[in-house]
Amino acid sequence: MSDKELIDNFVNQYHTLKNEIGKVIVGQEKAVDSLLLSIFTGGHCLLVGVPGLAKTLMVNTLSKALGLTFSRIQFTPDLMPSDITGSEILDENRKFQFVKGPVFANIVLADEINRTPPKTQAALLEAMQERSVTVSGKSYPLAAPFFVLATQNPIEQEGTYPLPEAQLDRFMLNVRMDYPSFQEEVDIVKGTTTNDVPEVDVVVSADEIVRYQAAIRRIPVADNVCQYAVRLSSSTRPVAAAAVSGSSSASLAAKYLSWGAGPRASQYLVMGAKTHAAMQGKYSPDIEDVQAVAIEVLRHRIVRNYYAEAEGITTEEIVQQLLSLNE
Repeated sequence: MSDKELIDNFVNQYHTLKNEIGKVIVGQEKAVDSLLLSIFTGGHCLLVGVPGLAKTLMVNTLSKALGLTFSRIQFTPDLMPSDITGSEILDENRKFQFVKGPVFANIVLADEINRTPPKTQAALLEAMQERSVTVSGKSYPLAAPFFVLATQNPIEQEGTYPLPEAQLDRFMLNVRMDYPSFQEEVDIVKGTTTNDVPEVDVVVSADEIVRYQAAIRRIPVADNVCQYAVRLSSSTRPVAAAAVSGSSSASLAAKYLSWGAGPRASQYLVMGAKTHAAMQGKYSPDIEDVQAVAIEVLRHRIVRNYYAEAEGITTEEIVQQLLSLNE
């Protein structure tokens, strides 16, 4: 099958997949799109939203529709790294045997990831980057495809441990979930206060996901699109912005930012643009596809300075201004 035919099949299955998820999840279309974009790109996703917005249910429903193995880890202050990766135990023959932890699944839901100390948060780093787990000097590969979908509550800060920048950078997208509209909430209440439980059918298999991921990586990208992604990412760096971007971008970065996005942001902008284009049935991304994923790729990779915090300037507003300056 040619790449063009693969992309055409991908578009059809993508719409079928959204319909299956829509049986359970009312509204939140932008969040669902972002989750699917992250998965078909091969990246990890951080879902940020207040309690009760169906973050956990969304990930669980997604795993059913994708036909993938699913594991949920509830992050708590007393969680240990071995509770995630697994540990060696002494069996009845007095030999050490490795017992795999919940990270050995296709989709790992890290629920309230900021409620556990950095020591335990870091247990996911190798799995997210290398797709493997090392215990007692031995490396265990994780099954493909592998995704970490983490949730975080933005309003409760007591007893939480903010994710370090190095771990935040491993998440391709930072997705913010908003409250549903009035009618959506009415539909949610009607659908969840009865005994009717919708059945979710499997739409895409693990092998098909891997095949689509490979096809998306082969999508060609024009030089001007690639240069735009790098220029946009560079414009967030206060020192480098002056050399790469126009003076307006450099001034904005110097005024509001103390730290900018690294090269991984440029990579994810291009890969996200490829997947976004494929979801629209296009065979090559353009600058509009880069702009479509820019906020969710960059919002957790830039650090505001004291002036921006004092003025109440959000990271989303800064990225939006950089987008307009780099058009």
